[in-house]
Parts: sequence; C-alpha cells; structure tokens
Amino acid sequence: MHISPERIAQIEARRDEVQASMTRADLAPDMFVRLSKEYAEIEPVARAAHEVRRLRQELSALETMTGGEEADPLMREMAQEEMQHLKSQLPAAERALALQLLPRDSADARPAMLEIRAGTGGDEAALFAGDLFRMYQRYADTLGWKLEALSANASEAGGFKEIVASITGTGVFAKLKFESGVHRVQRVPVTESGGRIHTSAATVAVLPEPEEVDVQIADGDLKIDIYRASGAGGQHVNTTDSAVRITHLPSGLVVIQQDERSQHKNKAKAMQVLRARLYEAERQRTHSEQAGARKAMVGSGDRSERIRTYNFPQGRVTDHRINLTLHRLPEILEGPGLAEVIDALIAEDEAARLAQLDGVG
Repeated sequence: MHISPERIAQIEARRDEVQASMTRADLAPDMFVRLSKEYAEIEPVARAAHEVRRLRQELSALETMTGGEEADPLMREMAQEEMQHLKSQLPAAERALALQLLPRDSADARPAMLEIRAGTGGDEAALFAGDLFRMYQRYADTLGWKLEALSANASEAGGFKEIVASITGTGVFAKLKFESGVHRVQRVPVTESGGRIHTSAATVAVLPEPEEVDVQIADGDLKIDIYRASGAGGQHVNTTDSAVRITHLPSGLVVIQQDERSQHKNKAKAMQVLRARLYEAERQRTHSEQAGARKAMVGSGDRSERIRTYNFPQGRVTDHRINLTLHRLPEILEGPGLAEVIDALIAEDEAARLAQLDGVG
C-alpha cells in the first residue's frame, strides 16, 4: 500500500499542530484532555510517517548522487550499497505506517470479560474448560495482565461447567478478541478405560469491558432478585440471602452472581457482567450493519464457530480459520506458546484489512 508524500506531510503537520496547541497558556482543562488523547493517538502514526519520509528522501538523494557521470566510482559504489540497504528497509516502514492508518476497533484498548463454558463432552468438556482457563491465566501472566475470576461453576469431576473472569491490562481485547468461538479437544479422557480418543468442546467468549458511561442502564429496566446461594456445602454455603439475579427487561439478559458472601459485591459483579454483555450486543449490531467490512476479519466472533482443535495424541493445535498447525500443544496450553497463535491471527487480520484498503481481494 503506497502512502503519498502529501498524506505523510498532513500526518506530521497535524501532530505538530496538536503539540503546539497543548502548550497554549489559555487552554481549557477539558480541551487539554482532548488534545492529549489525540496526541497519544497521532504521535506513533507521525513517527511511522517520519520514518517513511526519511527513507524516501535518503534514497532520492543517493539516486541523485549516483546519477551523474562525474560521480567518483568509489563514492558511487558506496552509495549504491546504501541504496540497497534503504530499499530493503522501505517496504517494512511503509507497511508499518499502513498498519497505523488502519481503522481502529474502538474496543481494542479495553480490558475484557472472558467467559468459558463446557460444551459437548460432559465431565471431559468441563476438564477442558478448566485447561483453557489456566491457559489464558498463564498467558495473561506473561503479559503482566491481571485476571480476576468473577464467577465460577465448578464441576465435581474437576474443571468448570462455566467460569467468567475479568482481565485488565494493556491492549487486552486487541490480543484476545479472536479467541471467541468453539474450542475442541481430542484426547483419551482419564475416565476412559479402553483408551479411546474422545472429542469434547468448550465455548469461549471474549467481550470488551465498557466504562459505566458507555452503557446507560435505567433502574426501571432491571429486575433484581435476592436469594440464598447454593453450594457444595460446608462453610461456603451462605447463611444469608446474598446471591443476586439481575434481569435486564428490555433485552431479556439474565446475570446470576453468588460467589461473594456480600450481596453488594455480588450485585456489583453482576452489573459488571451485564454491562459487558449489553456493550457487546450493541457492537455486534453495529458490525452487522458493516457486514462487508467484517468479511475481512479472521473470525466473525460467532460463538458457534469452531475455531481451534487441540489434539493430544498428535501433540498439535490447529486454528482452522488461518490453517495454522503447531506441534507444540503442551507449550500452548501452558500459556506462553499461545502468543504465537494469537500473533498469527492478528497478522492475518491486518493483512486482510490492508489488502482491502489497497483494493486487493
């Protein structure tokens, strides 16, 4: 994708203009906040634009130097070597700038809500849901993110029938948004005496977490029920009415939270989950209206779409959307190896969107 010199000049000029405006003595506080946000967004774009301009200018100067008959042969040879070096750098710099200019998903910088539910496969599916949760937990650790479980419905055999967690950190949703869908596992369950391979599944949903101001929920739209939590017995069973069930009447969405012993904490967590689900529903409506743009995406985010298979006998993980197979299943399930899969998905999505902008495909 070729970015014109005029476009590069506009980007750098706007960065300088914003920077100068921020130093004005009479600048109102709210305007300073708005300009600071714009500067934070445009500065990396302008940096990438400057690098492209620098490489192009140096190439042009070297071409002039080697073009004349009077040029010293040794100088010409040195200039030609430098030209080759610059020409090898320019495509990567232009691609980096093009990536900066791609339309941003406004949710990319947000924290995310991770929901994992056991699917077909009974106890084995619940165990696999637990494996997936630990994989994301360890992946989050490698990036310095904070993962907090909001609610969990544990399976007696181990793992989870369902678990919901909040993940905060830098660029969480941008990294995890392609994880939504059906994850399938093929292995011999611990309960299988005949050594037969079973196929089980778990559903993963990754939702961007909104700020409270992003989703306005009227009190009249909520039906809140308080009741006594159920549990496995012993000290963890509540002896007070602390479990909360919130029904959002306009959408019919229901959120139940009972993990905390405080009714207020359960209500706060339930509202956090409800806001994320309502925000995602609105995003999906917007994306549906822009269906043509979504064709370029790696995945639609449809939770019914089978996206990945974890095959234990062969030690491989296959992502079906980009036909990527890695024979590193243990490392991927341990967390750090997941980065290679996620980075490949992001790269594929960027390539598809670049091709669209360039009029290809």
